[in-house]
Amino acid sequence: MGVAAWLVWRQPKQNWHALPVALFAAQLAVNALWSWLFFAWHLGAGAFADVLVLLALIAATIIAFWHVRPLAGILLLPYFAWVSFASALTWSVWQSNPGVLG
Repeated sequence: MGVAAWLVWRQPKQNWHALPVALFAAQLAVNALWSWLFFAWHLGAGAFADVLVLLALIAATIIAFWHVRPLAGILLLPYFAWVSFASALTWSVWQSNPGVLG
C-alpha cells in the first residue's frame, strides 16, 4: 500500500489529480474505523457495512492509481483480495455471534 501510494505521489503534478490521493486517504480512514466498530464497539452490522464500503473505496483507489501509474494499481490487488476475505470473515463472525456482535 505504501509503495503504491508513493508511486502515485511522486508523479509530476500534471500527471495526477488529488482524487487518487483522496481516495487512498479515505480508504485508510474507513479501514481504521472497522477495528473500532468490530473490536471496541462490538457492532457486527456496522463493521460489515464498513468493510463493504472499504472494498468499494479500494476498488476506486485501484482504478484511480492505475490511471496515474498502472503498477501502483496492481500493487493494491493483494490488499483488495485480503479485504475481500476479511469481509467474509466479518460476516461469518457477526452471524455466528449475534449476542456479542449485536
